[in-house]
Amino acid sequence: MLRYRGTHRSGYREYASDPAQCERCACRAQCTRSRHPQKRVTRHVWERYKEQIDANRLTELGKRLYASRKETVERSFADARELHGHRYARFRGLAKVQAQCLLSAACQNMKKMALLLARKARKGENPLFLRWIRLAGALIKPPGRLLT
Repeated sequence: MLRYRGTHRSGYREYASDPAQCERCACRAQCTRSRHPQKRVTRHVWERYKEQIDANRLTELGKRLYASRKETVERSFADARELHGHRYARFRGLAKVQAQCLLSAACQNMKKMALLLARKARKGENPLFLRWIRLAGALIKPPGRLLT
């Protein structure tokens, strides 16, 4: 029987057997190769959840969802890299790079929202969007001619 000994700062729980019991055990060679007559096991505090996720991923539904990832999540990373300058950091320093990432993520979200609203407007599901587009077009005036 393994008893709980404590949790490390890195998030690992340690379990250990009773050395006196392991010393007398006939199966000790199968259990541990350690010089000390004690079996030790470490598990991360989130290990149970990782196992549940792996079990879900290996089901038929999990395999289909994982396959659809290429078209959704991975596609957005590819767009960020190709269209929004994420191949290289434009700035130096953690705060500036984070700001660049957040701004490009906001741009991607706005593009998704505009596409969704436009799709709904074409189907006739969102007449308010059409009014908003007309209003925005009326407010944006073309720039005047330059004086020479």
